[in-house]
Amino acid sequence: MRITALYTHPVKGCHRVEHDTVRVEPWGLAGDRRWAMVDAEGVAITQRDAAVLTQLTVTPRPGGLLLNAPGLPPLAVDEPVDGPEEHVRVFRRKPPLPARVAEKEWSSRFLGCDARLVWQADPSGRSIESHARPGEPVNLADGFPVLLANEASLSALNDWLAEAGEEPVPMTRFRPNLVVGGAEPWAEDGWLGGRLRIGAMTFRAAKECSRCLVTTIDQETGETGRQPLRMLGERRRFGNALLFAINLIPDQTGELRVGDPVEVSTG
Repeated sequence: MRITALYTHPVKGCHRVEHDTVRVEPWGLAGDRRWAMVDAEGVAITQRDAAVLTQLTVTPRPGGLLLNAPGLPPLAVDEPVDGPEEHVRVFRRKPPLPARVAEKEWSSRFLGCDARLVWQADPSGRSIESHARPGEPVNLADGFPVLLANEASLSALNDWLAEAGEEPVPMTRFRPNLVVGGAEPWAEDGWLGGRLRIGAMTFRAAKECSRCLVTTIDQETGETGRQPLRMLGERRRFGNALLFAINLIPDQTGELRVGDPVEVSTG
């Protein structure tokens, strides 16, 4: 098995950024989901709320980001190291975490509502809530530092869709950080509770990933359909969860590259 793709999403919910090489930090891939647009109550706005986030293109630059979206002028944003501090939430019912406000006007115009762009200045200030050691940090992802998806599992899912007369979906619907090729379909189910050696690094396979309606949103156009979530409900339902991909926690920092070998161990 090898890595076939690496992605980050600098602003939560934004269009992906593809990498050949990326650094792994304790809370996730470098630059991944350290920023989010939040509503008037300080709750993160995601594609579940605003599919227009698919049209937000982000270019990382030293000390900040360049934001682009249709109908708006590009905006260069600096990391607000001295910006106003407030507590925000990734989900409405989740614990608050510290962040700094970077910008308001452009984000509000883009989303068409009262919004602010915030930056997670201290990613050690938010801990993984389950399947982790006490205090292990995470960025502004839904729950875990790294999401891994298996190309063969997507091929199997697309075979099911073809049998049902539905169009195939690309891997980008699942917004992974790391994609692997060379495994059997659904092999990742058996990796849970073990470790993966990826290049020179190791990761714990912490938890399966339960999917939501974001998988039905075309990541290029923002249009919403019914697949692949309906098919996952028919073929990959485990209890109340519709599963695709797995969540990883890094054991150390280091670098990953497309082409790095992937090995599975149970220890």
